[in-house]
Amino acid sequence: MKTDENFLLGLCQMATRVAKEENLRQAQQMVQQAAQEGCRLVVLPEMFSCPYQAALFPKYAEPAEGETVSRMSAWARESGVVLVGGSIPECDEAGRVYNTSFVFDEQGVLLGRHRKMHLFDVDIAGGTCFRESDTLTAGNELTLCETSVGVLGVGICYDMRFGAMAGEMVRRGADLLIYPAAFGWTTGPAHWELTLRARAVDHQVFVVGAAPAKLAGSVYEAYGHSLVADPWGRILFQADETEQLVKVEIDRAVQAKVRAELPLLQHLRGDYRILPQQ
Repeated sequence: MKTDENFLLGLCQMATRVAKEENLRQAQQMVQQAAQEGCRLVVLPEMFSCPYQAALFPKYAEPAEGETVSRMSAWARESGVVLVGGSIPECDEAGRVYNTSFVFDEQGVLLGRHRKMHLFDVDIAGGTCFRESDTLTAGNELTLCETSVGVLGVGICYDMRFGAMAGEMVRRGADLLIYPAAFGWTTGPAHWELTLRARAVDHQVFVVGAAPAKLAGSVYEAYGHSLVADPWGRILFQADETEQLVKVEIDRAVQAKVRAELPLLQHLRGDYRILPQQ
C-alpha cells in the first residue's frame, strides 16, 4: 500500500482486568476482528496487559523478548496488520521497568519500541493522585516507525501533553501521531479531546488516542473515549467508555488539502530560543 492511499484504522478499546492471560486473549480477539473487518493499522490501549496501578507494574513486567511481545508479533503476522501494541510494563536487565509500546509490521517484524518519556506523576486536589515514577523509569528517545500506512510517531498518554515532542516527531517525518493512553475521570472530561485535537491542529496530522474501556470497580477507572482527530482538528470518531472496536477511515487527501491551504509545516523548526529583553 502506498502511504498516500486511504486505509481503515482500528482501535481496540478493551477493559483491562487482573488476569494477564484474559487480557491477552481479549486483545488477540480484537486485533483479529479488526483485521477481518478490513483494518490495516490496529492500536491497543495503554497497559492493556495489566491493571493501571503503579504498584502492579513490576509484577506484570516482562523483557522485550518475553511472551507478550512474541504474541503481539504473531498477532500482527497472522492478521496481516500494522500493530501498535498499546503498552505493557517492560523490564530490562538492570531491573528497571518502563511503560513501553512495541510496533510491528504485517510480517510481525518489530519496527520500534517507545518507552514513555513523561511519567504520570500528579496530585490533583479532590481528584487523581498517581505516581508512575514510584515503579517506572522514563524513556529518553522519540519513536518514529516507517510503515505501509505512513510514518507513525508514537507517544504514550502523558506524552501527548507535550506539544514540543509532537512537533519534533512531525519535523522528523511523522504523519500520524499515535497515543495509547489511559486518562481517568478527572482529566479525561477536561483535557482528553482538547489535547488530542490541539496536537492535530498544531501539526496538521491525524492524531489517535487509543484508550482502555472503563471497568467499574477498578482501582483506576479508565475514561475510555478513544478518539481520532483529522489534520483540521475535526473529530472523526469518539467512543464512549464501553468496550468496543472503533474503526475509522484515514483519508490522506484531507491531510494534503489542509497542508496545502494552510502551510504551517514549512515554518516548523526545532531551534526556537528566547531572545534577551532589550
